[in-house]
Amino acid sequence: MKKWISRMMALVLAGALTACGQNTAGNSAAGTGTAAETAAQETTAANPVDNVQAAYPVTIIDQLGREVTIEEEPETIVSGYYISTSLLLALNQQEKLVGIEAKAKSRSIYRLSAPEIIDLPNVGTAKEFDLEGCAALEPDLVIVPARLKDVIPSLEELGLTVIAVNPEDQKLLEGAMDILAAACGKQDQAEALHAFTEQELAALKEKLDGTEAPTVYLAGNSALLSTAGPSMYQNSMIVNAGGKNAAEELSDSYWAEISYEQLLAWNPDYIILASDASYTVDSVLDDPSLSGCSAVQNGNVYQLPNAIEAWDSPVPGSILGSLWLANVLHPEQFTDEMWEQSAVEFYETFYRFTPDLENLYAAE
Repeated sequence: MKKWISRMMALVLAGALTACGQNTAGNSAAGTGTAAETAAQETTAANPVDNVQAAYPVTIIDQLGREVTIEEEPETIVSGYYISTSLLLALNQQEKLVGIEAKAKSRSIYRLSAPEIIDLPNVGTAKEFDLEGCAALEPDLVIVPARLKDVIPSLEELGLTVIAVNPEDQKLLEGAMDILAAACGKQDQAEALHAFTEQELAALKEKLDGTEAPTVYLAGNSALLSTAGPSMYQNSMIVNAGGKNAAEELSDSYWAEISYEQLLAWNPDYIILASDASYTVDSVLDDPSLSGCSAVQNGNVYQLPNAIEAWDSPVPGSILGSLWLANVLHPEQFTDEMWEQSAVEFYETFYRFTPDLENLYAAE
């Protein structure tokens, strides 16, 4: 509580300042960064909350290292990326959205938190962004993923203000949150989100102090033999939960394809399937090629919950993935009640609904 109060006091004091700081990050994790963008990423990691201002205009540095000035508080926003949309919901900005990314109806978190946005015009995907459709909405602010950097000049030529985000790890997610909070004048909400995550991680670390770290193999969405190495966002979830990534020797910055032989050589204590896995726990348990794997022999194969949102992706709720996994790996130290209480508090506080924790998996 003392930490919470001190952070909020610091925020109030910072809000009295009129000088604009920088909140920068690059997108090298996505494979599209320049040297300048990489430097911007390092700056954000060191100074994630330097964008606080008392009033508009606000000048920020987005996660492509671009300087963007927002003259007035945006009243209409287009989000071309599910992570930025989720961040905006957490910042209570859903009423300002006038357009969002495609496939919104497939995201349960939207239906649960802000069902009114599901039927908004969609502006396409990162692969096929609808430039004309976005412009037709005449938004005050457009938010796109860093991989869409090639469309930004065209949007700016149309007179639109554009921010690029690249939340490829925990620090970059926090940076993206701060950038959007500064743009929308919701720094207090971002501070509350940061404080929640920090407090939960600190409490989790205390609960797991002295426990042995079991090895965890995290399997990808598309196939069992696709996994996340230490450079990926999902690795932090495993470490936070008191586990050791079985694939820690890999250097890939994206999903790595491995063989059965490699998986058996690692012989993980647990196999965890991604939230949106296209295969099932039973298919892994029944796979004859894995009969000699400790995780399979002991029945330690689980899938991350998927009924609310994918906690193994860089969204504000990803802290809950660490808590859920800690309960799987260390049920005596971190009980069902502990992580469930945190999940209810998180969604009621930041997304304005009470989660159904009895039904954590979407119906087939």
